[in-house]
Amino acid sequence: MNDAELPDKREPAAEHEPAGQGEPAGPGAPAGSDTPADERPVGAGVPLTGRQRLIAGLWPPRVTRAQLVVALLLFVLGLGLAIQVRSTSDNSALRGARQEDLVRILDELDDRTQRLEDEKQRLDAQRTELENSSDQAEEARRQTVEKERQLGILAGTVAAHGPGITLTVNDPGNGVKADMLLDALQELRAAGAEAIEVNGVRVVANTYFSGDGGDVRVDGRKITAPYVFKVIGKPQDLEPALNIPGGVVQTLEKEQATVHVERVDDIVVDVLRRAQRPDYARSSTS
Repeated sequence: MNDAELPDKREPAAEHEPAGQGEPAGPGAPAGSDTPADERPVGAGVPLTGRQRLIAGLWPPRVTRAQLVVALLLFVLGLGLAIQVRSTSDNSALRGARQEDLVRILDELDDRTQRLEDEKQRLDAQRTELENSSDQAEEARRQTVEKERQLGILAGTVAAHGPGITLTVNDPGNGVKADMLLDALQELRAAGAEAIEVNGVRVVANTYFSGDGGDVRVDGRKITAPYVFKVIGKPQDLEPALNIPGGVVQTLEKEQATVHVERVDDIVVDVLRRAQRPDYARSSTS
């Protein structure tokens, strides 16, 4: 029998089905879904929106120990920086000062530094003289007399003369107050004034100004304009100290006063103060 006439007894080949299509869907799963039922949210009949997935990822918060440590370190670092910035701001007393004030303060510091350096050199020279003198007792006595004279000038019990300046303040409108004259005195002292006389009153360490415009008193004694300061010291330091921007001269001129500063080669300050014995202080060497 011819092979072409034999009937084909082979069974037709089964059609290939995609994996998972033949498996029944789990309960609650939409038809045609490839996601296994046990991987879907319980009761999720509808897919979640983007906002719902975001909320589900953020809440409840999941904080690890490493995140807590990092947060604590950042808090401590921020607190330290805040304290440092505040401390720097509080300690900067000159941050809000005007340029004129800063220039005046710098000049005063330079002058004081120079005066201290001069004083140090003078004391070194005295020590050298004492060490090298053949008659140390006589040299010590001479230096003691010189020191007594210097202290007498400062205390106002000894007359003095030397180079310096005169400061004359005319006040036609009675606008100059006691505190303004006190500022002038302090400025002169800071510039190195060694002896001062104001309208016939010798200025000493405890001198004070009181009263208002037109009724100014020095150590309780009334003085009237023009106010004349006779000052012994280095003119090259005294005059610039009064004329710095924002200083004594400009302050007085704002009150309609006229100010005149003059350098003098030899000024005599001969008004004396009576030496007063202190009530409580005693020399530690007695």
